[in-house]
Amino acid sequence: MQADADPSTWVAVTGSLGLRGRRHRKAAIRMLLSQGSRMMGGAGRPNGVLAWAISQAAPLMMRRADGRLLVWVWKDDPELLVVMAQLQDLTPQLRAARAMMPIEYDDTESFRGAYLGMGERLVIDLPPQPATPPFATYTWDTGAHLVTVTAVSGDRERFRTVLGAADALARSVRIIDDLRVGETTGVLRLDPA
Repeated sequence: MQADADPSTWVAVTGSLGLRGRRHRKAAIRMLLSQGSRMMGGAGRPNGVLAWAISQAAPLMMRRADGRLLVWVWKDDPELLVVMAQLQDLTPQLRAARAMMPIEYDDTESFRGAYLGMGERLVIDLPPQPATPPFATYTWDTGAHLVTVTAVSGDRERFRTVLGAADALARSVRIIDDLRVGETTGVLRLDPA
């Protein structure tokens, strides 16, 4: 996958190895861990060592995903918004799991992506349980793959202020692929533009 993330707004976590993007990566992981802790009934304060260890391992795990996972954080405030794009093979099990989602997930609206065409957007800005963070999910069913973009915020009050930027990022997501040419041993890369 590939997307056009504005570098003045977003910091890419996917390709940030070592010190590059480390501060943003660690802040985003700390926010996600604290949200997860609150959802499980905890105090919402993650273990600092755990956040650091995950921030060090995250780029290597994402690299192993082989382009099927992209992650960005909000540049000005990494704990405000984390966006993750994921590409999954559309198996019968995945279709069944999507069909069994809670009724709240039926409130989707149409959402057009620049490259993926018509998809769906679900915005839960005020979840019924206060411990659940606000989020937006964008999905496209390509027939062979499911493309999902999820934006999670750490701040209920400011979530709607950054939703437009998450929409723009989700619109720019596209699938790129290597095609083997039959008569040569090389690989032909087609530019999605």
